Amino acid sequence: MAFGWIDEQAELRARAGLVRTLRPRPADSPLLDLASNDYLGLARHPEVTEGAARAARTWGGGATGSRLVTGTTELHAELERELADFCGFEAALVFSSGYAANLAAVTALAPHGSLIVSDAGNHASLIDGCRLARGTTQVVAHAEPDAARKALAGHEGTAIAVSDTVFSVDGDAAPLAALAAACREHGAGLVVDDAHGLGVLGDGGRGAPQAAGLAGADDVVATVTLSKSLGSQGGAVLGPARVVEHLVNAARTFIFDTGLAPAAAGAALSALRLLRREPERAARARVVAGELHARLTAAGLEAVRPDAAVVSVRAPSPEDAVNWAARCRAAGLAVGCFRPPSVPDGISRLRLTARADLTGQQIERAVGLIGETRP
Repeated sequence: MAFGWIDEQAELRARAGLVRTLRPRPADSPLLDLASNDYLGLARHPEVTEGAARAARTWGGGATGSRLVTGTTELHAELERELADFCGFEAALVFSSGYAANLAAVTALAPHGSLIVSDAGNHASLIDGCRLARGTTQVVAHAEPDAARKALAGHEGTAIAVSDTVFSVDGDAAPLAALAAACREHGAGLVVDDAHGLGVLGDGGRGAPQAAGLAGADDVVATVTLSKSLGSQGGAVLGPARVVEHLVNAARTFIFDTGLAPAAAGAALSALRLLRREPERAARARVVAGELHARLTAAGLEAVRPDAAVVSVRAPSPEDAVNWAARCRAAGLAVGCFRPPSVPDGISRLRLTARADLTGQQIERAVGLIGETRP
């Protein structure tokens, strides 16, 4: 029978407690949200939603084509200029998603015969980029620059190291300066995914590369998403102008994909301008993360110290994580639930988002509910 194997896979998932389901949310959810990636609380900010509406009224509901045909508007170009300037890079190129941006950066910068050194904790989009690239991938120990150095030393020719700046599971930061030094010893490029760093780390939220003194370097490329701190949708690659020009001509997820919807570009641009005016939002997100961690550990929970705005709380098993998250939801709190295969170490977790707009009372309530519902 066609697709009969799907039933077997479904049964195996059910036995392992790994079934995933979609849960549509209403426009006005009564839940306290610690599950989304809206780090700065901008997704519903009036300036951001008006930026989206204004762009849709001006440019229409969709981009109408690929970026190289009709999908590039003046708004896209404006967003790219301001994003590059804010983050400290020479140029930027906007994609329809952060996932597409990562696929583009890795595949277009790792030609046949090249080596890709990939951190074991990297996001799925970077992993898929490595799988699709024509170069050879070597996975190295998590957040270990010496492991990357050793891998690069054993290769002659073109090479890149690929890493998240802030890892999405535990919220720990990569040692970017040391990793860049390892790359430079061997003439390799560095490609970093700053999805969880933009808007949270760096001067006024300018990102982890800027914080590490790497922004604008001719051997560093960064990818970002517009769907987290900027409260919109889409992604971008930042780097030297010649790298961006190469992507325009070689990145399949740019050439053959419909351009980012104008509404998303307009929302992201409005959020970026708001962050420029209110840089304290970035610091507030980090403060909230620290408060969450301190309160959770004081309550006897095993929480990982956050380097940005992701706070991870360990669960005994996948089933316990699912049930814990469900009990939190029933009590009025939305939290993320990470289980295998989404976690590289096989340890299930609750994943909390430290949003800049959370109040002290909300933080206290969230920690109380997590403690009351623990397995």
